[in-house]
Amino acid sequence: MPSDWSQFVRETTLILVRHGETPWNRQRRMQGHVDTALSEAGREQAVALARRLAGREFDALYSSDLRRAWETARLIAEHTGHAIVAEPRLRERRFGIFEGLTYEDMEALYPEEFARFESRDFDYAMPGGESAREFQARCLSCLADIGERHAGGSIVVITHGLVLDAAYRAARALAHDVPRGVPLLNASLNEFVYLAGAWRLESWGDVGHLEPVKT
Repeated sequence: MPSDWSQFVRETTLILVRHGETPWNRQRRMQGHVDTALSEAGREQAVALARRLAGREFDALYSSDLRRAWETARLIAEHTGHAIVAEPRLRERRFGIFEGLTYEDMEALYPEEFARFESRDFDYAMPGGESAREFQARCLSCLADIGERHAGGSIVVITHGLVLDAAYRAARALAHDVPRGVPLLNASLNEFVYLAGAWRLESWGDVGHLEPVKT
């Protein structure tokens, strides 16, 4: 039996990126699966991000197939030359009746459903939506598949805020009903290491490339 097992350890680095800003981010509207586009500021953020990633070697570029993520990935690909791999499992959580509404609208129009949502019940699925448990299982299994498919590599993944949240909670062993305590920033770099079902957080919320961008 070999005394040094390091040669068999093939950790995968996953750089998770939240898409650039959209008009609905500014308005604090629930986006979910609604196919919103980037705002002008969001496109500027994506270009700044692309320039940052052009200086870093990585093996593959994955993206949610929703427009706001895909636009962000396309601008990155123009600078790095990577083909984009579309992955629907990287979509944001599906929020059903809440999609397109502000939090104030949600509470006014659907008070009972909103109260259940705000209670952070892990198994509550609003009408037409999915529960946090279903969502986390979907996106974490997708990220694990990517990690195993590219074992030993470095992968950039363009996705959505709550996918970042799910990865953060997996790495920190943080329950769904416990406050996260860190922000979900548009066009931020969030670096994780994946190995054999385990997640390790290396860096969070890096937006140094956005300093010249006015938002």
